Amino acid sequence: MRNTLVIATLALLLPAVGFAAGGHVKLEKAKVDLTDQASLQRGAKYYVNYCMACHSLGHLRYSRMADDLGIDDQSLRENLLFGDAQPTDMMTNSMRPSDGEAWFGTAVPDLTLVTRWRSPDWVYTYLKSYYVDPSRPYGVNNVIFPLVGMPHVLGDLQGVQEPIMHTPKGGGEPSVTGVTLTQAGVLTPNEYDSMVRDITAFLTYAGEPSALERRRMGIYVLLFLGLLFILTYALKKEYWKDVH
Repeated sequence: MRNTLVIATLALLLPAVGFAAGGHVKLEKAKVDLTDQASLQRGAKYYVNYCMACHSLGHLRYSRMADDLGIDDQSLRENLLFGDAQPTDMMTNSMRPSDGEAWFGTAVPDLTLVTRWRSPDWVYTYLKSYYVDPSRPYGVNNVIFPLVGMPHVLGDLQGVQEPIMHTPKGGGEPSVTGVTLTQAGVLTPNEYDSMVRDITAFLTYAGEPSALERRRMGIYVLLFLGLLFILTYALKKEYWKDVH
């Protein structure tokens, strides 16, 4: 039991170590807009088609997503449901943890909370920071997540990127500080950036589906508290006018 707890703790710390190793890289601003429903719909489409074969969203139902993003039932069934999946199902896949360990060296994580665990800016930058590295099993590495085990599934769309190396003054081990596009992909850089921003926006929504509703409710709550303060202050003055 004790050994199991130690292994679990180390597994949780590994991503943090990977993040710290790439912490010298400045994160790009994702500029996520959760009110842009079209962007969230595109992000859902991209995620289901390019990411969900490996990464589940096990805390989100298809039906909840469709309601929140304004996706009608027919579009949901035709474009976002595959196999025998039903609208009321959670957004999971058939990959077993043992499959991930065999293919990528570790169990593939569920990404429902990735933008809350990391940040939208981290996810956005991560998806733009792959570069060619022949020493890695899948031929690629990542600037902000060194020794990443995930292949670059969007590589054909983005194109080929080479690392920008930096050697410290006075010598020392060179490090990767950025990437440069050396071979164009199917999409232009602007089109790829837009696609990655849509995916990031969708993942940000998935991490907290009630965010927009909570913000709207927050405005009403603050207005109510403001009105209550005015009434309470007027009542206080009425009670204390004879005392003064």
